[in-house]
Amino acid sequence: MMRRRPGLAFLPVLALLAACRGQQMEDQPRYEPLEKSAFFADGRSARPRVDGTVARGQLRVDRAFYAGMRGEEPIEQLPLAITRADLQRGRERYDVFCSPCHGRTGAGDGMVVQRGFRPPPSFHLDRLREAPAGHFYDVVTRGFGAMYSYASRIPPRDRWLVVAYVRALQLSQNAPAAELGPEDRARIEAAR
Repeated sequence: MMRRRPGLAFLPVLALLAACRGQQMEDQPRYEPLEKSAFFADGRSARPRVDGTVARGQLRVDRAFYAGMRGEEPIEQLPLAITRADLQRGRERYDVFCSPCHGRTGAGDGMVVQRGFRPPPSFHLDRLREAPAGHFYDVVTRGFGAMYSYASRIPPRDRWLVVAYVRALQLSQNAPAAELGPEDRARIEAAR
């Protein structure tokens, strides 16, 4: 059996460090953003983005889904099928981001309005009930009036789920009794 000398185990590490020292790797230049550099002919350290490049996760070729538009017009219908779980997710996102101003029913009477801020329009106005789905998506994405953009806070799919929930709120406040099922009609009659 061979005996190892404790110092020999560190020889490869020392050789590596010596090689790095010889190349002066610890003294490589460090550039601050937009600092001058002698490396490139134009003197810039920051390089311009190559035309046609897209950041990972930012390829958005489906304009209907990512902008709510077809050409220059807002799309009429939601660009995805909605399940009950999706509607629940839309409600959760609505309650977090929208209800402080728009209220839990979409009437424009949220907590910030009760504290003195200007009320947003009710979702139950005829002009908003008739507005295309793409309009709501665009407003959530880019903001409108006093409302700021939620594009950085709500991902595109969740924005559509919020729009679906707004449509459900609109239906809940304006559904004709003839379109309700017998159970729902009985509950309404019992509540009166």
